[in-house]
Amino acid sequence: MTLTGGLSKLRSELGDTVSYRLPVGDDELPLDPLAGQHLSIRYTGDIACTHCGRATKKSFNQGHCFPCSQRLAACDICIVRPERCHYHKGTCREPGWGETHCLQPHVVYLANTSGLKVGITRKGQIPTRWIDQGAREALPVAEVASRRIAGLLEVSLARHVADKTDWRAMLKGDPPPADLAASARELLATAAATIDELRGQFGESAVCLTGETRPVTIRYPVREHPAKVRSLNLDKQPEIEGTLVGIKGQYLIFDAGVLNVRKFTGYRIEADG
Repeated sequence: MTLTGGLSKLRSELGDTVSYRLPVGDDELPLDPLAGQHLSIRYTGDIACTHCGRATKKSFNQGHCFPCSQRLAACDICIVRPERCHYHKGTCREPGWGETHCLQPHVVYLANTSGLKVGITRKGQIPTRWIDQGAREALPVAEVASRRIAGLLEVSLARHVADKTDWRAMLKGDPPPADLAASARELLATAAATIDELRGQFGESAVCLTGETRPVTIRYPVREHPAKVRSLNLDKQPEIEGTLVGIKGQYLIFDAGVLNVRKFTGYRIEADG
């Protein structure tokens, strides 16, 4: 099956094992049947902005042209630093977008990816966010009223635990099991003063601790973890092909290296599998 079109991030569905599809243009290539089979991806040399569609020589912020990267709220610094959300100051690039994406319920969670980490996501993005990060297990610890509040709580917790994933370690294999419930109790105790401050500033219901004790366990379709992670780059190697030995997070694991699909959003490709 050969598909041609713009590349988008992997789409996933949680089951006993995560099921993946590779979006190419308006079509999708099912990846489950390709486990252990040959897959080729060829970059044609063209990139189109995923927002406005204009041709661009370089992709910014995962699929945008430079003008859109400077104009869109989705490309602002507060997307990666949510505690710096400035909607309340009246300076949001796109107030309407902020209302539908940032002024919505968010979840603060603990995950076991390359080890224990804290993260945040919109409530409706669970479990997709966990899968995209390659989490082996994840546990929601708090529901909050907005992205900014989630970011402020995350900053407090990140003083004691990582807030990023070591993607190379994540791809080399599953991390040792972690007691996420015990870690959540300890971390929330250290953040008690911050939680009180947030409730005082935004209202008592702005931060609700979930009390969850049973993490979600996630299994990925990986037949073989790489002993040494070699990153594949479509800019340097326009044609990537080999045996697909696994998929984890947003990475296709070939017998010759790994491809971060999300990094090349907007690239026009031909996929043959």
